[in-house]
Amino acid sequence: MQTLATGSEQRFSYGEARSLPAASPHLRILALGDSLIYGFGDPEGGGWVERLRRRWMSPEHQGHVLYNLGVRGDKVEQVSHRLEHEFRHRGELRHRVPDGIILSVGVNDSARLSRPNGRNFTDFEDFQANLHILLDRSQQLSQVFFVGMTPVNPAQMPFSGCLYYNHEDQHRYKEATRLACLERRIPYLDIFELWLARGQEWWLPRISSDGLHPNSAGYAALLEDVLNWEAIQAWTNSPLSAA
Repeated sequence: MQTLATGSEQRFSYGEARSLPAASPHLRILALGDSLIYGFGDPEGGGWVERLRRRWMSPEHQGHVLYNLGVRGDKVEQVSHRLEHEFRHRGELRHRVPDGIILSVGVNDSARLSRPNGRNFTDFEDFQANLHILLDRSQQLSQVFFVGMTPVNPAQMPFSGCLYYNHEDQHRYKEATRLACLERRIPYLDIFELWLARGQEWWLPRISSDGLHPNSAGYAALLEDVLNWEAIQAWTNSPLSAA
């Protein structure tokens, strides 16, 4: 188990970066998931994935290729359904498949429908089953990383007039995800706990007025958390494997 340091803070980041395969100089990476991958709510930078894509394109950085395959509203089942098709069609030169997959999904599954105590959008047992399918399929294709969900602002619910998100359900669904990743030795970045530990005065101003998505400041902070993640650092900065 490794730790993620951000300033004076430390939060656990699950998975072992030292066990990851050495990377080539120019990686091709899929970022697959929901609106947190898509970057909704960030008119300035287009979200943390777009900000990272631009950073990697600059001459002083590695030149890794990053594909944003986020779809607003996607749940785990939808991401699992499109996983292999997206993967097989992003190889570029010489029919090469991508080197890695970054997943971020689950918050939409946790929403309650129509009222605060309504049923979850995805039943918890179904969520777990779909999640295990997604993680197992992903690992069969490539190296996998998982970026967890950001906390919502429950005071702004309902979202879109019918969806109620809360921290209790978020915690339940993200813990199931964290443990499933830990079981498979998939590095997991626990953004939910990391942000809450910084205090409401820190994280609340980084959530959009809709209560669900990060704003531009939130996505900028999320990018820094990903860049400081030891699992990603170790993998993207690894030297070329000996031929």
